[in-house]
This record gives sequence, structure tokens and C-alpha cells, in this order.
Amino acid sequence: MHDAAGHSEAAEDQRQLRSGSSPWRMLQHSLPRTPLLADLRCDVAIVGAGITGSFAAEALARQGLSVVVVDRLMPGRGSTAASTAMLQWEIDRSLTELTELYGLDKAADIYRRSYAATADLCDYIQALGISCLFAKRSSLYLGGGDTGLTQLAREHGLRRQVDLPGDLLDRGTLIERFMMDRPGALLSPGSAEADPLCLSLGLLRIALAQGAVLVEDEVVAYDWSSDSASIGLAGGRTVEARHLVLATGYEMPDFITTDLHRRSSSWCLATVPQQPSALWPERALIWESSHPYLYARTTDDGRIVVGGEDQATENVKEREQLMPDKIAEITSKMRNLWPYASYEIAHAWSAEFGETDDGLPLVGPVPGAARVLAAYGYGGNGITFSYMASRILAARIAGTRRPWFDDFALDRTAP
Repeated sequence: MHDAAGHSEAAEDQRQLRSGSSPWRMLQHSLPRTPLLADLRCDVAIVGAGITGSFAAEALARQGLSVVVVDRLMPGRGSTAASTAMLQWEIDRSLTELTELYGLDKAADIYRRSYAATADLCDYIQALGISCLFAKRSSLYLGGGDTGLTQLAREHGLRRQVDLPGDLLDRGTLIERFMMDRPGALLSPGSAEADPLCLSLGLLRIALAQGAVLVEDEVVAYDWSSDSASIGLAGGRTVEARHLVLATGYEMPDFITTDLHRRSSSWCLATVPQQPSALWPERALIWESSHPYLYARTTDDGRIVVGGEDQATENVKEREQLMPDKIAEITSKMRNLWPYASYEIAHAWSAEFGETDDGLPLVGPVPGAARVLAAYGYGGNGITFSYMASRILAARIAGTRRPWFDDFALDRTAP
């Protein structure tokens, strides 16, 4: 039996993944949650009812499996509610960087899979009819810092070489088309935006309609010593399953050990709604090559959502103390990039997030824990990785194995 403690030195810090308020529609949704009056048995138990757990629950319930989803919080109220929901295929590590780590063949394969997964994700959301303010967008990757036009041209050349779409914009073209002054940019199709809370709850609602059960309780123990896996709950009950999926977001149980993972904090703001003329052309998803980088999008009601200033801290009090300065810095940088909008702030928040050294997710069997699978879609395109994780785990549970699954393994060699 293993307890459910995480890596954080302060357990209470771990329980508060975000601070402040995001603009997503918090109060418009409720889902039936079942208090356990007896122990349960099922095919798959999923720990975590955020976006990753919701993707997994829908995919596995659709396969006809009995699914139980457990979370101590209301669904989506953890780190999902703090997401900016930029549904991208581009990875935190550029194709150039990923090629330096793993070689062009593997790097290109990973990028192409991410591109295909984002396209599938967009089709999937639309096919399910989830009302989540989904909109297709291009992404605008801005040069800056050590990344000038030469580096952007190299990245663009690699992408073209492996059949990834996108255009290289020089400074003049960028100013003319987007009214933004940077050394250059890569403009790429195939991304999207959504309300992450609406998306997550919409997926979970569909899973429940397919027979999944949602349990509000805290997991306090894990056990995989028998021919099944089980979780012990704070309420005293046990859920036993043929397979256990960990979709715990940035609260990783301490029996998972990997050299690839680290946790940091990020800060975000959302402006008041504004007129369309105050928003940049095409309303592309914006992210910078500089570190720490800025990332920005718009919303359906005309807000600008912008975040960044990432810092390696997990301490809630420190994160909250840094909030005024971080929000001021983000506002200043965004105003410098796009001075044509109002930066009257309606929402400001901060959150803990996870990232990996190679920018790739952690998906697959947990070493040393039989029948336990992990789904950690970390990074700037975390929602795309969460979608990919649900497909990988559904395939594994169905008995399907693909060599490329190892690219995301928890025990892959750190670069």
C-alpha cells in the first residue's frame, strides 16, 4: 500500500494549485457526483477529473468499459480552470531543439503526431457538439531574445523539410500584417482555442451519459499488489479496478519517479471585453521564443488573455506575493507588443504547472506499479498532449501497442 502524498514539501501548498480568478465560466455547470456507500469494482479507475481525466473518461467509457472517476475537488476546479486553453500542435521545444536532442527523424515524427492530434482534437470537439467556445486559430510564434530571423528561418526550413505547414514572416511583413514589431515570426495554421472548463465538463458529462461514475472523495492510498489495482479513499471506501489511470495534473504521487519532470508557477490576466478593432488581426494565438516567454489569445467576448513570467516556485504564499509584480510585468510586455488595446484587468490568477526537460508529456505505464498508467500532458500544448494521452491509454488498455508510445514513456532517458 502506498500513500497518496506528492512531492511538495508543504502538503497544504500542494492542495492549492491556483490563486485568483480566471475568466472561464465557473458557475454554469454541475455534474452528478456519487457519494460511495460501498466499495466499487470497475474496469478503469481514473484519479483526477480535470481536462486529462475527462478526455480519458470519455474515451474509455465509449469503448464500453466501466469507468469510475475520483477527485477531491469539483471537476475542472484544479489546474484546468487556470489553463489558457491554447490548443496547439507546436511544442515548447522547437523542432530545431528537439532535433538536437533526439535527431531529426524522431523529432519530426513527434511533431507530425502532435499536428495530427491537434487536427483530430478539433474534429472531435466539433463532432461531440461540446459548447466550449471552440474556435480554430493560427499561431504566431514571435522571434525575440536570442531568436532572430536567422533562427526562425532555420526552424521554418526544418518544418518544411518534414512537411509541417507554416510561413516565415520577416519584420516588415509582420508589421504590415499584424502590426507587431519583432525580428520575425512563424505563422502556422492548425491551432485552436476554447474555454477549458466548458470543454472539460462537457467531456465528463458525455462520459457520465455513457455510464461512467463520478466520485467526490480524496485518494489517500494506492495498492497494486494483487491481480488488480485499487485506491483507498478518505471516506473509508475502496475502488478496485483492472487498470488505474493517474490524471492528477500537477499533483504527482510520490511513487512516480522521473528525472524529466519539474514544477513551476505561471501568472495570467484577462482584460475587460473590448471592441474587435482593439484586437490583433486574425486573433492568432501568440507565443514568444524568449524565456520566460509571453503567450496570449483572445476570447469570444473580446478579452485579451495573456500569461507568462514563469518561475521555478511551488510555494503558494510566494506565488501569491509575486502576483502584483508578475501581472504588472506581463501587462507591460503585452502593451509593448500590442499597444492598441485597453489593459484594464478583469481577472488575474496564478497557477502551478508542470513541464519536462524535452517538452514532451509523460504517458504510459508507471514503472514498478503494475496496472497503473499515467497521463501527464505537461507543457504549453498540454491539452493536445492530454488528448493524445487518452488515445494512447485507451489503446494500451485494449491491448494495442505502438513503438512510438515509448517516446512519451515515464522512464525514457532524460536528454
